[in-house]
Amino acid sequence: MSFTAKDVMQLRQKTGLGMMDCKKALTENNGDAEAAEAWIREKKKGKMDTRTERTTGEGRIGVAYGDNCAVIVELQTETDFTAKNEAFSEMVAEVANFALASGDGNVSCSDDMTKVIDEIRITTGENTNFARGQHYSGGHFGHYIHHDGKRACLLQTDGEVDGEILKGICQHIVFHDPLGISADDVPADVIEKIKADAIQQAKDTGKNDEIAQKMADGKVRKHLEENTLLAQKFVLDESKTVTELLPEGTTVTAFIRYTLGG
Repeated sequence: MSFTAKDVMQLRQKTGLGMMDCKKALTENNGDAEAAEAWIREKKKGKMDTRTERTTGEGRIGVAYGDNCAVIVELQTETDFTAKNEAFSEMVAEVANFALASGDGNVSCSDDMTKVIDEIRITTGENTNFARGQHYSGGHFGHYIHHDGKRACLLQTDGEVDGEILKGICQHIVFHDPLGISADDVPADVIEKIKADAIQQAKDTGKNDEIAQKMADGKVRKHLEENTLLAQKFVLDESKTVTELLPEGTTVTAFIRYTLGG
């Protein structure tokens, strides 16, 4: 079966590979465009599989919403050039949409996800991988992804909240990195460590046990106010706490903050 320059160009547009690679694929497959495409992907994928040890220090984070659910995913690649490419961003969005089919909790990379990731690996020649993902169901959701795609937050509430407020709270989380939603979410060992350090500092300055204990309690209280989401002053308006932004009877039920590679 013969083929034309137009056939070569069409294969190039579909695979993102060079003209010579596409011409060779058509030659090897007697001009059959479909077989040539499959041949290219198989050959190139095998080559890419030998490069999986390459460091993937760049990438993007994506968020998707489904029917009463939401996901956040992180995809990594080798260079910032590839991570900023439109095709990479589209791949991240596709992977996030596939992740909506997952159950709640950690997301595993499915065959459908692997297929679209392999497309980027083949066309860029870079090691690209699914780093992690998280799936939530129920309630209402908001999110924020920083302009570079390297920091993001997905937030879940138990009632309806204005979209701009949700986005603002997500921005707040990205930049303030709270320990939890409230004091109840901070591990007991973290609180005990803060308290023990404060007691020791007080005793080092000559305070007795009773005074040292009171000072430690105050330090713990202040630490929780400054480091738990609902008690923190809102980053965009410090005259209000995050709690005060939420409608009465509504609260945050979950949030997750991703930093690329973190």
